[in-house]
Amino acid sequence: MSEDTEATEEATVQTDSDEKATADTQEDMKSRFKLIDGEEVLLTKQPSGVGFLNMYVLGLLVFGVHVIFWKPDMLVNEDSGGIAKAIVWLMELGGSALPFGFVLVMATITWFNRMLNTSTSGKWVTVWLLVATLLPVLIQIDGLIALIRDLFSDSDVERFLGFDYNFLIAGIMLTVTFWALVFYYQRSFDYAITSNAVIFKHAFLLSRAHRRILFDRISEVQVERTPVGTMTGYATLTILTDSGIGIVEESVGGSVGISPNVSSNENDGNVEKAGKSLIRSFFALMFYQRTIRTVRPDPKHCFFKIRGWEDTKTMLNEMHKKHSQSTKLDNLAEILTKEEGQD
Repeated sequence: MSEDTEATEEATVQTDSDEKATADTQEDMKSRFKLIDGEEVLLTKQPSGVGFLNMYVLGLLVFGVHVIFWKPDMLVNEDSGGIAKAIVWLMELGGSALPFGFVLVMATITWFNRMLNTSTSGKWVTVWLLVATLLPVLIQIDGLIALIRDLFSDSDVERFLGFDYNFLIAGIMLTVTFWALVFYYQRSFDYAITSNAVIFKHAFLLSRAHRRILFDRISEVQVERTPVGTMTGYATLTILTDSGIGIVEESVGGSVGISPNVSSNENDGNVEKAGKSLIRSFFALMFYQRTIRTVRPDPKHCFFKIRGWEDTKTMLNEMHKKHSQSTKLDNLAEILTKEEGQD
């Protein structure tokens, strides 16, 4: 067999292998993104790990709280003064039977994290924080029972479990578990640009979501880059549609309490009426709220903190232009012009 024949056979085998690999890849993509017949994946993206840095920091914060309650002398001691004494008092609340101070600190962190409404304020993160908050109570449930018993009797019966909550071990286990969940959460988002649509896919724990946005429905593509994103090279691309996907309404305003009852009556003089009118105007200003429409990036419905965002935006613009009604009309006019020229 000649060398040319062997080279030809090797090239044929390599071509067949490449075609099979391409077919397998397309079949995998079809199952992965639930593509329709004839649809082809042009680009895939996943969020950058740096984009979830605040979640890793939250886990580190919870670990730090555990370390402080494990070795409070590392931060303060009883001989310290001022704020330090208040911290020591907080740490000693409940004693060893029930670390109420720890529960109070963790509950405060959970509340603030939820109220800030940031990317760390999701439901599963809140559930994890609540578990971390109540874990000492669950483990030392006999201590809670003993504490309640001591309120109503002078019994000296010992605790039936007899072991305390180890802040160091619990802190390590909780933090490692949370970081593993964050990594899994980051990998649960899958984005694709196909020949027909933009697809956002999400599968985390028992939650599933799948959204298709056709190119001719896109009205705008917004780019958001945070300072960290600018330094590390990622950005968030939010696709806005005519139906309002990506836009939320928020009430913005303030209040200073409950407005007092300052209604006027027939016996009021001019001065009293003017004073009550001024008070009503003041509280109306304090309670004033306005509703604004704003864009809030949701990892389920946008290209959340992705790298290579310039190429993604360029492809979105090109596919939107290709599928727009104006382009279709231009193509139709060009075809009609050619047919008339041939006639």
